[in-house]
Amino acid sequence: MLEQFITGFGMALRVDTFALMAAGLFGGMLVGALPGFTTLMAMAILLPISFFLDPVVGIPFLLGVYKGGIFGGSIPAILVSMPGTGAAVATSVDGFALTKKGQSRKALDMALFSSVFGDTTSDIFTIFMIFPIAYLVMQFGPPELFAVLLMSLVIIAVTSGTDPVKSLMMMCVGLWLSFIGTDPLGGVERFTFGLFDLKSGIPLLPMLIGVFAIPEIAGAAMRHQQVRQLATLVGERLSLAEFKRCFRTIVRSTVIGTSIGIIPGLGQVVAAMMGYSAAKNASDHPETFGEGELEGVAAAEAANNAVNGPTLVPLLTLGIPGDNVTAILLGAFVAQGLRPGPELFDQQGATVFAILIAMVFANLMFLVIGYLSIPFFSRLVMIKTSVLIPIVIMFAFAGAYVFRSDPVDLLMLVGFGIFGILARIGKFDVMPMVMGFILGPPMEYAFGQTVAMGNDNTIGFLFSERFGALGILMATPIIGYLLWRRMQTTVPG
Repeated sequence: MLEQFITGFGMALRVDTFALMAAGLFGGMLVGALPGFTTLMAMAILLPISFFLDPVVGIPFLLGVYKGGIFGGSIPAILVSMPGTGAAVATSVDGFALTKKGQSRKALDMALFSSVFGDTTSDIFTIFMIFPIAYLVMQFGPPELFAVLLMSLVIIAVTSGTDPVKSLMMMCVGLWLSFIGTDPLGGVERFTFGLFDLKSGIPLLPMLIGVFAIPEIAGAAMRHQQVRQLATLVGERLSLAEFKRCFRTIVRSTVIGTSIGIIPGLGQVVAAMMGYSAAKNASDHPETFGEGELEGVAAAEAANNAVNGPTLVPLLTLGIPGDNVTAILLGAFVAQGLRPGPELFDQQGATVFAILIAMVFANLMFLVIGYLSIPFFSRLVMIKTSVLIPIVIMFAFAGAYVFRSDPVDLLMLVGFGIFGILARIGKFDVMPMVMGFILGPPMEYAFGQTVAMGNDNTIGFLFSERFGALGILMATPIIGYLLWRRMQTTVPG
């Protein structure tokens, strides 16, 4: 595997890779800086672009959008208290208070430096962690893979949204949708209702754009929020002494975000809130939090950006997306012929390491582009959403059509878009549905292989030591998360 790492390092040093990463970073920051538009929407709409590029170029491009968008969401959160992403909600608490004090430039600088530190550190951790985890996963057989996929679906159902019952219902819908088409084991058609277009199953791309991008567009149109006050970038830049004062908090939040990123289903919002709470509890002056405390901005931004790298660990080694954004990244990997899972490192290890190494280099570009373009992005919060929505809709439909050039995909896009809007109205989280749709086929195939291996003892593996150990390992984050949620609801403040 070390030889694959060295080969991947050479593959990552391509001019077109760096150029597309820079474009992705700029585009992600651009979308994140627009109130009402999210990183998830940008990823879903720009996903088809990666299909026409080499994997070492296309996927780093999407990673650039991902990184840039998470930071970009902090810009309207700090300037006008309108978070561009859910991950920036915690940032707005102290960020906007600093703006009202005339220190908006200082707050944005802290957000940038904290984001880059958290992102870079967690990316390096990811590269080192991927070695032992990939080796361990290569030892998995069908029973172990089935166990991990099943437990991951349970984790996602429990940790997604605020109502586990609704999440479980949505996951069941996703699993049912994944069964539409041809049985991978028996070759028998099922749930096609006699429609020829469903014989090959439901295409992933129209679903992703439909349930993620269309509701975001509709939400932006319905809100039609326009910033009344002038968003100005004022005050002094962040000093080295102020950064050093917050460095301990940044490191703590980086550890928190990195730990959360490995667990499927949690994501940036939970990381930012936990990082902020930890910083406030550890502070000698907790009363200043919420009143314009730089440590509050540093804690939230370091934590939510530290999630970015570790979410790729379950994605690449087991094919399990950690959140909505990595579900879209999974679509990019599959479209490029890189099916994440136990065999990926054995077959395409050099390409995977090239992507991971490019991700680290992207952070250096992230720092430079962000530092130079903050004044530009700070003015974007004044742009009317009514001007942008038609352009975004055009990209959504073009992206859904261009991959297969099949008009049926446009109908799928509209159908899943309506479903996503209704789900949002009913407060149903679509993430479990998408995860169930993605993980359903490999889990079914692993279960079928397990049954075939078991002969007369088809469920004997359920009581094996390896399955039990995996169950305990996967159940631990569920229990920890539920305990944390209970503490949040019982402890005042």
